[in-house]
Amino acid sequence: MQKRWVTKPLGEKDSIRKMSELLGIDHYLSGLLVQRGITTFEDAKAFFRPGLNHLHDPFLMKDMDLAINRIEEAMEKQEKVMVYGDYDVDGTTAVALVYSFLKRFHEPAGYYIPDRYTEGYGVSYKGIDYAAENGFKLIIALDCGIKAVEKVQYALEKGIDFIICDHHRPGAELPPASAVLDPKRADCPYPYKELSGCGIGFKLIQAIAMRKNIEFEKLHTYLDLVAISIASDIVDITGENRVLAYFGLKLINSSPRPGIEALLHYSGVHAKKNDAVYKIQDARSEPLSSSRNPHPASPNCYDKELTISDLVFTIGPRINAAGRIESGNNSVKLLIAESLDDARATAEQINNYNTERKNLDAIATLQAIDMIQKDEKLRNAKSTVIFHPDWHKGVIGIVASRLTETFYRPTIVLTSSNGLITGSARSVKDFDIYEAVDACSGLLEHFGGHKYAAGLSLKPENLLAFQEKFEAIVREKQKGAEFVPELEIDEVLPLSAVNSRFYNILKQFAPFGPGNMAPLFETDGVVNAGGSRLVGKNHIRLTVVHPEISGGPCSAIAFQQGEHFHLIDKGIPFDICYHLEENEWNGQVSLQLNVRDIRFAM
Repeated sequence: MQKRWVTKPLGEKDSIRKMSELLGIDHYLSGLLVQRGITTFEDAKAFFRPGLNHLHDPFLMKDMDLAINRIEEAMEKQEKVMVYGDYDVDGTTAVALVYSFLKRFHEPAGYYIPDRYTEGYGVSYKGIDYAAENGFKLIIALDCGIKAVEKVQYALEKGIDFIICDHHRPGAELPPASAVLDPKRADCPYPYKELSGCGIGFKLIQAIAMRKNIEFEKLHTYLDLVAISIASDIVDITGENRVLAYFGLKLINSSPRPGIEALLHYSGVHAKKNDAVYKIQDARSEPLSSSRNPHPASPNCYDKELTISDLVFTIGPRINAAGRIESGNNSVKLLIAESLDDARATAEQINNYNTERKNLDAIATLQAIDMIQKDEKLRNAKSTVIFHPDWHKGVIGIVASRLTETFYRPTIVLTSSNGLITGSARSVKDFDIYEAVDACSGLLEHFGGHKYAAGLSLKPENLLAFQEKFEAIVREKQKGAEFVPELEIDEVLPLSAVNSRFYNILKQFAPFGPGNMAPLFETDGVVNAGGSRLVGKNHIRLTVVHPEISGGPCSAIAFQQGEHFHLIDKGIPFDICYHLEENEWNGQVSLQLNVRDIRFAM
């Protein structure tokens, strides 16, 4: 698929020069910093050396004082407290975090994860009935509930209070809860708006700790869960999220909790041989008043350093798989396990669920692509709204993502569930799919989500009308323009700038993710330096050099771009855009260009 290359503005030259002088780095690196809004030494210090002291006071969040007052009341009265959250990664990590924290000093606490198939996303009547039947007087809803007005009212009628901890967009009316924590509330002054659901949960326990005079260091053991939620929920890795992700990754790499360690083992990531690894579960079982430091400075205990990408593609899908195939309760059980022995069996089961999930989504994706290619109307549409009654509800979100990658347009994948049609929506850059779905709300039973992802349900008789209206809305918003994949290039870089010092500083820009993506570079007019070859089914291993500028040759890999090999092999000059990375082969580590796209001037 043809891609559009767009080069970001570099920023003011004076600011770039100033940062180069202040930090002693070349202007290419300082240009990357200025692009990210880093224009002072203090900005750079905070960026390169995140500190937990950079986190905001949780009581800046609207209703936080009300939430803590209600929790303290529950503790004083020894009321049963239910920690409730969705079955996805953000929900289950949030539940594991808040439940395991509360349980350490409030015994009458339990947790509840709704069933994807009988209850669906968010607060459910079944969950409230379960709470009433089992004597719970307070429900703390995490990663959901911001639109559950009727359900919270239903709970109140049963004598159950709610605390909502959500990060989704509120509706016109807030639920009648004891407290509604959501930075996206119009009246919330909290300075950072992009926390994950688990991040809101962390701010809640931070506030509890402050009220109970618990040292902040005692909360460090929960940062791994926050980092996993940030990565998997694809929220911005800026501001407070950057700090939480940075320290959460350090914890996962140095002292993984038993459930994560077991999950990594089954996913093929292994601890270093003969390495004495500090086991964090020992600290987790200690009372919160202990003076022991649960966040020691430890070396990486794995053969590779795990990154945000590893959380997204290795840990996240496995945690998600439990809720997709069986029950999200298994994910919480794994994440709160206090020993490796307790975690192993659950991790193996979840890994098996993930294998089943991959098979189901592969089959559904192939069926969906075939349906689109055989239907002229679907082929020529500006959007994809596709329905199959037999697709597994647990994988339709993944299928929607795959179709978006393949056809690059707003996509909704639908299947049958409990008498309704339910679906997952995924979008492309700069198209707000939540707004488009919202514009169809008159045809829907439920919906919710973000700019780039949403969930919805509708009655079967509304399917055709919904397909037509959604397509009309997409066409109107596009006004004749085509959806074209875009590659945002940070800088045009000569090969002479590519060296180990440059890369070592670049690594410190991590963790990478939305809001701070790994820099994408462009170099024009390179040629094959010899030895380039096709590898695998459709990849090119090549060495490039610039014939007119010093620097190079540089090793490179271009995945899924074998169609360009015959021109490269002829010596025709070409432009490349690429990420810089380290390549390890036979114990040797070297820099290589990971080429995202190739274009020829001809």
